[in-house]
Amino acid sequence: MNTPCRGLAKFLVATVACFAAGLLCAQPAPRPGLPPPPGAPPPPPAPAVSPGPIPTPGSVPLAGLTAAQLADFQSGRSEFLNRETPATGLGPIFNDVSCVACHAAGGVGGASRRTVTRFGRTLNGVFDPLENLGGSLLQERAIDPAGREVIPAEANTVAQRVATPIFGAGLIEAIPDSTIVFNTLRPKPAGIRGRVSVVADVASRGNRIGRFGWKAQQATLTAFSADAYRNEMGITNRFFPTENAPNGNPSLLARFDRVADPEDQIDPADGKADLDRNADFMRLLAPPARGPETASSRAGERLFAALDCAACHTPTMTTGRNPILALSEKSVGLYSDLLLHDMGPLGDGIAQGTAGTTEMRTAPLWGLRLRPVWLHDGRARTLDATIRAHAGEAQNSRDKYTRLGGAERQQLLEFLNTL
Repeated sequence: MNTPCRGLAKFLVATVACFAAGLLCAQPAPRPGLPPPPGAPPPPPAPAVSPGPIPTPGSVPLAGLTAAQLADFQSGRSEFLNRETPATGLGPIFNDVSCVACHAAGGVGGASRRTVTRFGRTLNGVFDPLENLGGSLLQERAIDPAGREVIPAEANTVAQRVATPIFGAGLIEAIPDSTIVFNTLRPKPAGIRGRVSVVADVASRGNRIGRFGWKAQQATLTAFSADAYRNEMGITNRFFPTENAPNGNPSLLARFDRVADPEDQIDPADGKADLDRNADFMRLLAPPARGPETASSRAGERLFAALDCAACHTPTMTTGRNPILALSEKSVGLYSDLLLHDMGPLGDGIAQGTAGTTEMRTAPLWGLRLRPVWLHDGRARTLDATIRAHAGEAQNSRDKYTRLGGAERQQLLEFLNTL
């Protein structure tokens, strides 16, 4: 575990104080659209709620959206599906051509078998992301083979990560920072700790509590989207206006970067760039519905609590007040505390943001049954194998699971398959 610095301690104290005063409940209001041109007929009155879900698997919007919000969802979904090309700014190095390429299992916005590679150099327990050599993320594809990245010889730490699902991401974003901070103060079983990831959020231009990504390295969906555009598709934007150079080589970048930066520009018609539309889709995407319960799965849910799994995979949290009513003061059944935990040998060896090499964010479990593989690197092909791979702060819960009888283990797995 990393030792919190003095600045982090001051931030947490201030955050807790703000929670007591009710100052962190509201989320930032969305940017309003541009007014209609002079002489245009007035728009028809918007219905109070959306007419119903779009009949596309994995693309169901939150219940209770206004007509304008539903239009934002549809526009964002189109952008999420859009395939980028070199003419639109793809590359010169990238991992894939669209968001859906890595987020499609169980429907548009889901997880994936697709992995990306992280690398770095670890000496005496200190991780170096080798940023000057293109790390820590490897962009494995290129618009020209001569500019393709490779894992440098200096790297002695290499890890794979699967894409995380983004179902219900807007509800997770709407959980107040203070609620996540207070998760660190709840009584916990022996051996379980957990700490917040405090990140510099490029969207709000302030320190926020990270909650997205395997290392809780992003705090908002706008920042999460902007980061993916630049680092996964090579599309620069107002938050990340500089291209990644292949393995840090500026001459290769100059040779193959053919579109002026930043490539994702704001459209004056609606005041949004593509990254904003993509964030709209993620923000307004509904969480996965629970599967049918049985007496056996309900017994498994009780075992889940008895094994202390719920100490980290917190069943529910509540959103704060939000200008989007569909996100305001809602119960969020995510099964995560959104904290970083020391997972020992289950960690991926990569330090990122404020997370150390063995620390990982508690993965939300909703939608668990929709995923094709499990764990951060996709190594687990069954939920039983997933549980047995847990280590570090989760070792006691894992050991309790292995001591269960076969019938009890089946009950627990039946519960997990309702999520």
